This record gives sequence, C-alpha cells and structure tokens, in this order.
Amino acid sequence: MGSVAVIVRVMPESPDVNLEQLKKALKQKLPGIQEIREEPIGFGLKALKLLAVLNDAGGETDAIEKSLSEVAGVERAEIIEVTLT
Repeated sequence: MGSVAVIVRVMPESPDVNLEQLKKALKQKLPGIQEIREEPIGFGLKALKLLAVLNDAGGETDAIEKSLSEVAGVERAEIIEVTLT
C-alpha cells in the first residue's frame, strides 16, 4: 500500500476565528499535515489549504473530511485534490 498527497480546503466558521489556533488544532487532529496555507476568500474571510500525506486506503478521504469538520471553528472541510506520491 502506498501513500497519497491530499489537498484539503478548510473553511472557518467566520472571519473572527483565530487562524493560528485553528492551524494548531488541525495539525493535532491530522498528524500527516505537511503544510498549511491561507487563501483569501473575500470580506476578510480566509480558507486554509492543507497538504497532507496519508495511506492509500479505501475510505480514508471521507474520514479525513469528517474528522477535520469536527474541529472547533471549522464550518466545513473538503478534499479538492488527491494524487499519488
């Protein structure tokens, strides 16, 4: 079984969410995170784009979306790209 690189877009609940604290919470929830970037959306709201390297197991991506969506301050998490490493 190999590994895949996954890019996830995480939308905060509001522009008032502390992004630095949110980044720390996301890294604790998903240890495979390699990089986090901020992406301006509009009206002061910024999304976070995560790059994570994970096992290439069936159903893994759905579990990641659900797990990250449960973090306090996250409105939703969606996988936008998956590629082999």
